Amino acid sequence: MTQRHVINASVSPKGSLETLSQREVQQLSEAGSGSTYTLFRQCALAILNTGAHVDNAKTILEAYKDFEIRIHQQDRGVRLELLNAPADAFVDGEMIASTREMLFSALRDIVYTENELDSQRIDLSTSQGISDYVFHLLRNARTLRPGVEPKIVVCWGGHSINTEEYKYTKKVGHELGLRSLDICTGCGPGVMKGPMKGATIAHAKQRIHGGRYLGLTEPGIIAAEAPNPIVNELVILPDIEKRLEAFVRVGHGIIIFPGGAGTAEEFLYLLGILMHPDNAGLPFPVILTGPKHAAPYLEQLDAFVTATLGDAAKQHYEIIIDDPAEVARQMTAGLKAVKQFRRERNDAFHFNWLLKIDESFQRPFDPTHENMANLKLHRDQPPHELAANLRRAFSGIVAGNVKDKGIRLIEEHGPYQIRGDAAIMQPLDALLKAFVAQHRMKLPGGAAYVPCYRVVA
Repeated sequence: MTQRHVINASVSPKGSLETLSQREVQQLSEAGSGSTYTLFRQCALAILNTGAHVDNAKTILEAYKDFEIRIHQQDRGVRLELLNAPADAFVDGEMIASTREMLFSALRDIVYTENELDSQRIDLSTSQGISDYVFHLLRNARTLRPGVEPKIVVCWGGHSINTEEYKYTKKVGHELGLRSLDICTGCGPGVMKGPMKGATIAHAKQRIHGGRYLGLTEPGIIAAEAPNPIVNELVILPDIEKRLEAFVRVGHGIIIFPGGAGTAEEFLYLLGILMHPDNAGLPFPVILTGPKHAAPYLEQLDAFVTATLGDAAKQHYEIIIDDPAEVARQMTAGLKAVKQFRRERNDAFHFNWLLKIDESFQRPFDPTHENMANLKLHRDQPPHELAANLRRAFSGIVAGNVKDKGIRLIEEHGPYQIRGDAAIMQPLDALLKAFVAQHRMKLPGGAAYVPCYRVVA
């Protein structure tokens, strides 16, 4: 990534002011070296780079080493002073509205997350406590809207997809929007942008005002995959596990498009939860879809799931090839079942409290070389636990591909070693090789992909 034009600017929030206490401002700005400040600077730089065709956090951080962001407390609220900021975030000296909105969303989430950790009401030692923490983070971001019937469709898939696949995601988003459904994604490019773009046109056709384009991310991902400008509700969760839980708690159904390691991680996380015995009978529509040429990819992902988790996993999703309207029809029908189920059990529409998420899916996984090598990838465990460990393997690959910390670990210690039973390692190796061959690991146009892992049977 070459050095781009930079600008100095002063920015204040528009509308309802995001106010911070003096202690919170100090927490962010003390000597420009505190961990909270460093985290906010990294997220802010990613947001200011919205539209940049790059998926490497290390590259972005090194391209703008002299970027600074200073937080000033005023009587009226907060003002941000930006030094050496990417000039593409401005038009005639004024910051683009969506960028400014997301910048203050990042400030809100990062400060609140840090303060909540010190709160007496937060208990991260239990599964229920972790879910309660996710609830508080989403409520503070004004994401939870009681009384609104189920209509949030989560769309998962790769940031590195080809033009035909991207156009297909827009068509599906368009069909969802025509049916008055809202879109939630990981907020980046590719599949995270396409459905939102399609839905905006459909919402305009249906004269729907206030359409929701919810983007859920976490610091390690947002630094590599800047939010797309259609996102009108950005929430930054503290880690990948909280982000994944937020998806399944606020989303009412999930559509999975072609993707790479990150998509496989999300799919395995979801299957591991839905296969838990406590979730038997709980409606949660899941559809795998893509254009006709993506059929081999979807079939291979389906075969991988069958080979590793067994036939029982297949009952939790359906595959629809090259039919955006049918995808939307099936999702709409699935959401009606969700609505009926929650009404009968007095469960909230805005947060899926009844969904059982095992603690093994909630604990943050640190993808060190030791932890990756010690993953339990064998059949001598319940399928939902194997899904949790496979999810961690893909999480490590994502870290090694795009996250600053993971990239540096690979540079220092070499590729991760992923070990397990041959019956699991062989389909895993085949799936990963297909991802590489189909350019699903990195954005095209850069250097050839060098695997950050080695699969050892």
